[in-house]
Amino acid sequence: MRAAYIERPGPAADILIGDLPAPHPGPTDVLVDVLATTVNPVDTFVRSGAYRTTLPLPFVVGRDLVGRVAETGPGVAGFRAGELVWCNSLGHDGRQGSAAEQAVVPVDRLYRLPAGVDPATAVTVLHPAATAYLALFVHGRLRPGETVVVAGGAGNVGTSLVALAATAGAHVVATASTVDADHCRRNGAAEVLDYRAPDLTDRLRSTCPDGVDVYLDTAGRNELESVIDLLAPRGRVVLLAGGATRPVLPVGALYQNDRAVIGFVISRATVDELAEAARTVNRMLAAGRLAPRETLPLPLSAVGEAHRMLEQGELRGRRVVIRP
Repeated sequence: MRAAYIERPGPAADILIGDLPAPHPGPTDVLVDVLATTVNPVDTFVRSGAYRTTLPLPFVVGRDLVGRVAETGPGVAGFRAGELVWCNSLGHDGRQGSAAEQAVVPVDRLYRLPAGVDPATAVTVLHPAATAYLALFVHGRLRPGETVVVAGGAGNVGTSLVALAATAGAHVVATASTVDADHCRRNGAAEVLDYRAPDLTDRLRSTCPDGVDVYLDTAGRNELESVIDLLAPRGRVVLLAGGATRPVLPVGALYQNDRAVIGFVISRATVDELAEAARTVNRMLAAGRLAPRETLPLPLSAVGEAHRMLEQGELRGRRVVIRP
């Protein structure tokens, strides 16, 4: 089986392409013929060692896949050979990844792809959309009618945050570049503010006069000193990026208003939380509400280059589609 793999954590240039032994499903696993995979920032964190997790070596990189069921373990019920399926939680915590011709997926991490959805479209949005769902609803406890601010509303996760929050009945304010404002509005943002504006904090305060209920910064700047003051009573900041930041935390403004700062990483989501997110992701996919702005098709041999491009900021909103 051809795969993209590493022999130890390190730079993108260390990703190898070659033959590995074909995987075999355990009693509660499903063997999947991979039709499409992609590269997310979390894949680069795992590959480089920045996110510490158990890695069986040699380690196949990649977290997401769309494919067809090839074989099921004897304890698996509910999946048949040939069905289109997807997963977005391989490639960490001891599980081999998805950048290969075949992958073994635990049955409780596998979901059917809705009828009529293109695998190449789906694979680009699975991870950002599930991340957005968990950030908004599991950790952010979003309720209809609340005000959500998405800093970086035109990015991959930001686009999903805007769409899911708007669909749930929230009042969504996005920050983005002026060239991306129309994209954010089409996606469901009621207001779009230029993230480069020197008076952005004042504009946010004016746009959200009753305060912000849920604030999410997809760029990971985590400027808590100004953000905390924008929150409504019991407002929440969900941290999901920017692991190296060390922001100032205004403690008084936090606890005196029942506000909260919550950390979240999808790698620690439970299988039940992932399944909950998958139901919403599938519903949005079937409705045509989730799609990449632009894709970049690449062969399996270019996985290392895709990691490098992502780390260097060269993809600029494009989503890689790799067909093993």
